[in-house]
Amino acid sequence: MMPDMDANRPPARQPRTSAACDFPLPGTGCATVAAAAPGPGPQRWAGAPSSLIGTDGSLLLAYRVRAEKDYNVLARSTDGSTFTTLGVLTCDSLGAAMVERPALVRTPAGTLRLYVSCATPGTKHWWIGALEAPSLEELPAAPLRPVFEGDRHTAVKDPVIRNDGGRWEAWLCCHPLDEPGEEDRMFTTYATSDDGLRWRAHGTVLTGRPGAWDARGARLTSVLPDGRACYDGRASAEENWFERTGLASQDGTASASRFAALEEEPVADVRYLDILPLPEGGHRIFYEARLPDESHDLRTELIAASDESTTEPVRTAARRTTKHR
Repeated sequence: MMPDMDANRPPARQPRTSAACDFPLPGTGCATVAAAAPGPGPQRWAGAPSSLIGTDGSLLLAYRVRAEKDYNVLARSTDGSTFTTLGVLTCDSLGAAMVERPALVRTPAGTLRLYVSCATPGTKHWWIGALEAPSLEELPAAPLRPVFEGDRHTAVKDPVIRNDGGRWEAWLCCHPLDEPGEEDRMFTTYATSDDGLRWRAHGTVLTGRPGAWDARGARLTSVLPDGRACYDGRASAEENWFERTGLASQDGTASASRFAALEEEPVADVRYLDILPLPEGGHRIFYEARLPDESHDLRTELIAASDESTTEPVRTAARRTTKHR
């Protein structure tokens, strides 16, 4: 039986251990719905978020919607919970059969760059492209450039991209295509770049563990500055789309070091946890939360620095009063 998510309670969580006591996890703050599921039932999802603080202090957000056809949404908020849509990228406009998690970053030149996950029509293959523009509103009309193309043996999607002003880093979810019917398997690889467009691969850095809750695969979703990270995992093919969140940490000092799981069990019953550090301290988090009918909401929480050190977070139900315009 798959894990259940009730819209009237916070995501299910295991008790915090010392490794997780100050990690910004769902259920720590008060959750609001940033984008509601596009309809009832399976394959009706809002989620797979990527967030960024705008130069004016507003909150910029890119996320995936799955409905009759997939699309990526670009939105802005001044209060962190109510978002105004500024642009939409359809799978047709990207030449893709489906789209998945985007990654929104600011370049050293001050432009915005959006990395998009695109499914090659008629295949199980995925690739990642990039669009760049001065503003969020202009991104949908920007030219699309392939940057991670994968190959006939590997689908690549759901990027986590970080740029410190000098070097670019990417963590990529890869799906092996060598066994028909087994393409849901996943692992995470690492790459670096000088410009965010031409990349050097450094190999696999996160995999599932045989016999564990994440045996079928591990998809990294956020990396904190201290080297800790969160990832999506599942035990079997039957749990595809029912991933849960685990914690990991780099097991070396080099950026290309592999990650090792910090917990024996998942720490939250959500997926695609995106963590945005705030200039004033604390974090804003976004994540995809499953509802009882298997549709998915995109939720957000503001977590103050003082809340992250608590042993047992306040368990406040998501409020479905936030409107998405």
